[in-house]
Amino acid sequence: MVTTIMISCEKDKTVNNPQTPEDLNISATSEQVIEADNEFGFDLFQQVISLNPSVNHFISPTSVALALAMTYNGASGETKAEMEATLRKSGLTNEEINSSYQSLIAVLKSVDQQVLLEIANSIWYSQCFHVLPEFISVNQEYYDAQVSLLDFSDQESPDIINEWVSEKTHKRINSVINEIPADVVMYLINAIYFKGKWKYEFDKSKTVDGGFTTSDGETVTIKYMNQTAGVSQMSTDDFSMIELPYGRGNFSMLVLLPNEGKTTQNILDALTSENWNLWMSELSLRNLDIRLPKFTFEYNHLLNKELISMGMVNAFGDLADFSGINGTGNLCISKVIHKSFVDVNEEGTEAAAVTVVAIEVTSMPQNQVFNVDHPFIFAIRETTTGAILFLGRVQDPLIKENGD
Repeated sequence: MVTTIMISCEKDKTVNNPQTPEDLNISATSEQVIEADNEFGFDLFQQVISLNPSVNHFISPTSVALALAMTYNGASGETKAEMEATLRKSGLTNEEINSSYQSLIAVLKSVDQQVLLEIANSIWYSQCFHVLPEFISVNQEYYDAQVSLLDFSDQESPDIINEWVSEKTHKRINSVINEIPADVVMYLINAIYFKGKWKYEFDKSKTVDGGFTTSDGETVTIKYMNQTAGVSQMSTDDFSMIELPYGRGNFSMLVLLPNEGKTTQNILDALTSENWNLWMSELSLRNLDIRLPKFTFEYNHLLNKELISMGMVNAFGDLADFSGINGTGNLCISKVIHKSFVDVNEEGTEAAAVTVVAIEVTSMPQNQVFNVDHPFIFAIRETTTGAILFLGRVQDPLIKENGD
């Protein structure tokens, strides 16, 4: 197995880099929401991996949480309680959740001017679907959601939504919807885009080929970036961890490398919010020779099974109660789609993620019947002036010629 992190005896000047992360002042409730999102993210990540452990995985817990938080504003009854439990928000009011996300989004987007972080939300709904103004206004106020009315029957509507996604992810994710099913009446979408330069960039001239042992035991040749830097590091019996900062240090990448004889599953088994906080507290500055793979990949996954397994059962079926969206209910979540992209290179990291919550009707409302099966009057008019151009009466539609 290739050793990717080595202790160095060389004193590196980057240890004393004067740039330091900016201190943030957030409320206790916001801290609670962040803790809840981290716990939700760890659980979701393990659920995702368990379904297909042999592939690369990349999710944005923040993106999923924000898309579901907007949806949560329309939930009621048992559906709302299940979403609270799954999202780890039990005990918090709607106002506390929404205001915490509002301030968190603002802080994340502005904390480090050397890192580009963009967070965008949108709601798209069918022109034939009635939405409560309160549901729209709360998501506009707290999530700055762009709200758009679309003709979902128009074949160009998916392209309009996909164009928004492409723009918000800087063309890293270009398509999330191929077609709009007839029973879908709303999409709630979150998009996150991140681009950060390493605080200590890797020298491209030091990038070399090397062997990487895959989970199947196969050795493949990849590109390794190399540098010596002063970074935070900690170790347990199962793994070693380093923290690679971006910009001034408010954002960072954490790399958790299993020790000899251990696997990533050992790390996942211990990956809880409590342990994570403990690991973060044990990070300490060390001079390291770092050998990190260059990599880039895309990820696409439907999160329905994972969220149901985590407790959001009613939201996906006939028992769903999203009456806060349209006032009458008969709605459920049909899909939670998650797409992501990541590129790690010598300069830094570019990442994007999109989460789409599709809302559909559980039972199509019965249209009132207007059955013209007996004599009737009809008229033809000009609508702007109101001028009636023709008037008529039909006694028998089979009669072709009438009059005296």
